[in-house]
Parts: sequence; structure tokens; C-alpha cells
Amino acid sequence: MTTHVTPIITGLAFAEAPRWRADPTAPGGGELWFSDFFTRCVMRIDSEGRAHTVVEVPNQPSGLGWLPDGRLLVVSMLDRKLMRLDATGLAMAADLSGLAAFPCNDMVVDASGRAYIGNFGFDIFVRPVEPRPTVLAMVAPDGKVSVAADDVLFPNGTVIAPDGCTMILAETFGRRLTAFDIASDGTLANRRLWADLDNIAPDGICLDAEGAVWVASPRSNEFVRVLQGGRIAQRIASSQQGIACALGGADGRTLFMVSGRVRPHAESLAERTGRIDAVRVDVPAAPPPRCL
Repeated sequence: MTTHVTPIITGLAFAEAPRWRADPTAPGGGELWFSDFFTRCVMRIDSEGRAHTVVEVPNQPSGLGWLPDGRLLVVSMLDRKLMRLDATGLAMAADLSGLAAFPCNDMVVDASGRAYIGNFGFDIFVRPVEPRPTVLAMVAPDGKVSVAADDVLFPNGTVIAPDGCTMILAETFGRRLTAFDIASDGTLANRRLWADLDNIAPDGICLDAEGAVWVASPRSNEFVRVLQGGRIAQRIASSQQGIACALGGADGRTLFMVSGRVRPHAESLAERTGRIDAVRVDVPAAPPPRCL
């Protein structure tokens, strides 16, 4: 298939956490949602390509997901909280500051409403960078916070397999994808290497129907399709750092690619290099994970 890249939106400060929100009754089969860090907005793009602000998150939004009843969950980075969008506005779902000393980041929400949330573990803007292990947190539907996994290096993009039994986590500074078994109570076990990525430091990821993982690669300015074991089956070059990705569209075969430049707040707002592009791929998105 010829790689034809279509611009979706440009002029963003720093976009993250793209999510395709499927709706078979809507034109185009759904909408693309994402966070723009430094404008502090969660946004959605409708079928006509128009961008809408869904909610403003004062302490910087990142990972997105939905509860079984359809309410939005969003990671509030700087105060290290999980927020829930109710009919009356944003409400705190959980306080993660007891587990995370640095900003929280990406997240995946399972079919039962459990949220798994990563955090930086250190200050990424201090040079030289000294990565430190941290934890992946789990927030139960009742708001209880616990450690799902420890000793992970910058836990970032996360996906859950359609059977609901396997999680794959991108460890950015570990340069690897790590898999876990998910028990019926949401706890993680049987930690194992899913793919050694060598020089690729994975950021956001998404899963396709053949079990391959699309990985955004900031270091190499590309998006790569990775098979279990680490073989790279496809590469798509980007004009700047690959930040995150999502599969969606009416047939699930559109790869939405978020790119930009990793910069501090003021520089990102001034430069506005964040963008989302789309390309058609052969293998559609994996089905949503079922409830265990």
C-alpha cells in the first residue's frame, strides 16, 4: 500500500494521547480525541475535520479513556490526579500523588473501568537526563489507587489485548515493550519482554487486529509497526518527532500519527509544531478489550 499522508490538524502546542471514539451511528464512524498539553485542552475532531474543545484541564491533560457508562477519564499531569468528566464538570476520580513524585502521563482504561496510569519518574528537562524507575499505578472504579507494576522506566503508551487478559506497556527509557497477564481483579503478573526495541524509545502505542503494535518513535522521527519479538514490519517516516498514534476511522484502517517537538511549556506554545496526520494501513485496529 502506498503511504499517502493526510494532514488532520496543525498548529498544536504539544498533542498527546490520541483516541478513536467509535460511534457507528455518527458520520465517519466516530471522532478522534486527543490532549493538547500546553493549551490545557482535551479536544475532539469531528467527521468534517473541525476541532472542538471538550474540556479544559488546568493542570495539563494527558492520557484519555472512558468508563463503561461513557464518562471521560483524563490524566491531570502536574497535580498527579485522575479526573472524571461528569455532567456538572470535572471531578477528581483519584489522587496519584502518593505514588508519583513527577508528572503523570499516558493511560489505558479497561472494559471494567480500571485505569492504568504511568508517570515520568524524574524530571525529563534536567540535563543530563538520569532516568529513574517508577511505578505503573492502577485506579479501581471506586477510586482506590494501587501499584500495578514497579521498577518500570518511564511507563508510557499502554494497550490491552481484545481478550482483556494481556497488557503491553511501552517503557520509553527502557527501549522496550513489556507484557503482563491481567487477572480478573486487574492485578498484573507474569511480566515479560514483548519486544526489545534497540535504539527506539517508544512513546505512544496502539494495537492492530493481528496483534502487532504501532509505536511512535521520537528519537528516529517515525512510526513503526512492531511484531512480538521485536521485528519491525513497517516504518512510516515523520518530519518531526513521533509522539503517539491511534488506529481508527470507519473501518479501523486509518493510522492517526501525532508528532511534534519535545520542548518546555513556553517554547511549545511559541513554536506550535504539534500536528496530527493520517495514513491508511492494511491491518485495522484491534477490537476493544472485553471485560474479564
